[in-house]
Amino acid sequence: MVITRKSSNIALLGSRDKQKGVVLIVALVFLIALTAVAAALMQNTTSDMKMAGASEEKVVATQEAVSAIDEIIFRQVNGGTGNNGFESALVMFPLTVTDNLTKMNESNDTTAEIDVANNTYKLESDCPHSRGASSAQVFTCNVLRVKVNREYGRLKNSEVEVNAGIVQQLLR
Repeated sequence: MVITRKSSNIALLGSRDKQKGVVLIVALVFLIALTAVAAALMQNTTSDMKMAGASEEKVVATQEAVSAIDEIIFRQVNGGTGNNGFESALVMFPLTVTDNLTKMNESNDTTAEIDVANNTYKLESDCPHSRGASSAQVFTCNVLRVKVNREYGRLKNSEVEVNAGIVQQLLR
């Protein structure tokens, strides 16, 4: 029995010597495959991060444009002169606002315009859905549109536009 064990050990030693190089090659092939998968996943993650950043910038730009509309309405109603800018004669419109409309931005990438809405000839119109009107139609309305454009992006090559309607009731 001892003799057979020695001969089987000799056979096993011979086959181990032949397999040492094969294990190294198989390990390198697996290492290369895992490296390729990791590189592909990292590139996917980079693209996802860029898309998420661009989406966040658009949401922020939209919110800044909405707050700029609020700022414009506040300035027109509570202007330093005490006059409501929305009560101006229709021929005075459009008004363009180009000064810094948002506190977060230091550049003038937000512009606004106040114009007459749906009234090409700028005629006095009756108020839509007026509850306080009398049979003599004492009130007219300035129906205005406030449009804010906000540029965003690294190169300022994207733009978001927000519109709001204002109806200012006037005595005839």
